[in-house]
Amino acid sequence: MSRLVPVLSAAEAVELVRSGATVSVSSSSGLGCPDAVLAALGARFAAGGGGGDLTLLHPIAAGDMYGIDGIDHLTRPGQIRRVIAGSYPSGPSSATPPKIVTLIEDGAIEAYNIPSGLMFQMHRAAAVGQPGVLTDVGKDTFMDPRRQGGRMNARTTEEIVEVVDFDGREWLYLRSIPVDVAIIRATTADEFGNLSSEDEGAPLGVLDQALAAHNNGGVVIAQVKRLARGRTLPAQSVRVPGIVVDAIVVAPDQLQTTQTVLLPEAAGHYRAPLSQLELAPWGPEKVVARRASVELRDGEAVNLGFGISALVPRILLEEGLDGAVTWVIEQGAVGGVPFLGFQFGCAQNPDALLPSPDQFTYLQGGGFDRALLSFLEVDADGNVNVSRLNAKPHVTAGVGGFVDITARAKRIVFSGFFTAGAQLAIEDGHVVIVKEGKHQRFVPEVQHVTFSGRRARELGQDVVFVTERCVIRLLRDGLTVTEIAPGISVTRDIVGQTSLDLRISPDLRQMDARLFRPEPMGLRLRERPA
Repeated sequence: MSRLVPVLSAAEAVELVRSGATVSVSSSSGLGCPDAVLAALGARFAAGGGGGDLTLLHPIAAGDMYGIDGIDHLTRPGQIRRVIAGSYPSGPSSATPPKIVTLIEDGAIEAYNIPSGLMFQMHRAAAVGQPGVLTDVGKDTFMDPRRQGGRMNARTTEEIVEVVDFDGREWLYLRSIPVDVAIIRATTADEFGNLSSEDEGAPLGVLDQALAAHNNGGVVIAQVKRLARGRTLPAQSVRVPGIVVDAIVVAPDQLQTTQTVLLPEAAGHYRAPLSQLELAPWGPEKVVARRASVELRDGEAVNLGFGISALVPRILLEEGLDGAVTWVIEQGAVGGVPFLGFQFGCAQNPDALLPSPDQFTYLQGGGFDRALLSFLEVDADGNVNVSRLNAKPHVTAGVGGFVDITARAKRIVFSGFFTAGAQLAIEDGHVVIVKEGKHQRFVPEVQHVTFSGRRARELGQDVVFVTERCVIRLLRDGLTVTEIAPGISVTRDIVGQTSLDLRISPDLRQMDARLFRPEPMGLRLRERPA
């Protein structure tokens, strides 16, 4: 006879978490975060009830500080010993960083940043008893032990990434980590513990994390919005079978994502009118996003990241080109239009919602056509930093899927401003620098290598940097300015605002004048290359 899975309060469920356990948490910022269970685990430790000295694993950030604290519930002294994560919560302002970030920066806990896709692979390896993961994702980046090995502070000394030779090739090797407890989230559980995710913006990696714990003899705690009668969930809708679930916690007020009870069009319930989406406001960011959109080709599958790049789908909407490319985002959405802000990670009207580990298989393998991403710093070798700036405290959000995405991407468009903090205006079709930025973004050497320009050249990746004042391409001979914006001086505004030796193309041309006018530019995408 099938086993009924106990329905417990959050306080009762966290009694299953022993001190010293390795706990895997499923979440993507506010999306899919089992916040009620995490809050109860923090309260248990605060009351002296145990559940301390934990090692935390979370492939994507657990909590976001916009209303869902996530692992910040667990930051009392002594509760966390070590955290290994793809990304970390990022607060609404650098003045109020998430508590977990403060612990890392203060050296109070051990902390590693491992790309999200590799984190999911480590869970799969642990679930089947494999010793670890061999990969070339992350070579010559901060994750390479010849750089930082993913370590985030001086307290963190153990090498969890090695360089090994196998079958005539050099690889990075990450040992699998046995999981004692998985804390996951879904929408509905039936009495036998079967879980469905019909109201979630993405299923994330709940099955892989549950299997990593269950197959190791551990415990799986599932937070859900509602409980259903046994065997009433359609078999095709079950994301996690009840045979691996040990406890159900019903939290009827759980949000779909921060500040959102339910966006049916994000969960795939129906297709909403595109008119509900706001277009990008006029200004320098829109100019950069427009120029990035020019790189797209009709019919491409395009990965979309955070920052200015996230505006590009709005550019295509305004230009009447919705559907011209298929957007794919690491949380699992394929198609539709990715949302901005705290809803990031969801898409309006997706064609499919894949589990995140499966999406990362697609991305790590380079199955898509192009990636649109952002940058904080770029250096003379074409290395890109998106993960840490010493000049700006609390930038410890981690890389998420950035390293997985860029490892084999055929074509990458990085978008950002040429200097940090510049006051810019677009006037009469020209770029006006009202006040130059205080910090250079094109520098001799980046502080943290999140993308390796050296490997990009070895692999033949097509890499372009789009800014408000010029377009720069990573060529065999180095970074080369190929286009310049109207109103910009090469000597004063480009060469004069960087301390690296930028090459200026002998065929330098002016950027398309239509980019700098507020009306739609009449964009037409060229055909996708064969």
